[in-house]
Amino acid sequence: MTTPPTPTPLPADPPPDIESRVSQDDHHDLRLWLRLLACCNLLETEVRGRLRIEYGTTLPRFDLMAQLDRAPEGMKMSELSRHMMVTNGNITGITDQLERDGLVERSKVATDRRSSIIKLTPKGQRTFRKMAQSHEQWIQTLLTGLPSGTHYALYEGLAELKQLIQPRLTMR
Repeated sequence: MTTPPTPTPLPADPPPDIESRVSQDDHHDLRLWLRLLACCNLLETEVRGRLRIEYGTTLPRFDLMAQLDRAPEGMKMSELSRHMMVTNGNITGITDQLERDGLVERSKVATDRRSSIIKLTPKGQRTFRKMAQSHEQWIQTLLTGLPSGTHYALYEGLAELKQLIQPRLTMR
C-alpha cells in the first residue's frame, strides 16, 4: 500500500501592511496617507538593509554624511540637527561613530568654544560617494517600470501636497 503524497503547503499570507488596516469606508485622506507611508516604509526598509549588508552602515549615518557632502565647508551640530530633523543628541552619537571610523572630523568654532564644525574627511568623501552611487542605483532599480507619466504626476502631486501641508505644521 502506497502512502498518498504529502500536499505542498500553501505559501503563507504576506504580513498585513498598514493599508490593510483600513476599509473602503475610511476617509480618502487617511487611505492616501497610509498608502504613502506604506511606500516609504517599503523603500526605506530595502535601503536600510542594503546599506547594512553592502556597507556595514546605517541609514542615519548615510543621511548625516549626505548632509556633510552638500556642505564641504562643514556644518555645526545644530545645523545638522535641523536639516535631519533629529535631536542634537542623535547627531552627537552618530558623529562620534563616524569620527571613530575616520569618516568625519570636528573642529572647534573660534567664536564659540561650545560649537564644533563637522566635516567629511577625504576617506569620508570617498566612502560616501561610493554609497551614494549605490543608493542612486538601488532607487532607480526599485522604481524601474513606473511609467514616466506616472513618475512625473507623483513627483508633481507630492510637491503640491508638501506645499499644502507645510504651512499647517505645528510640531516643528
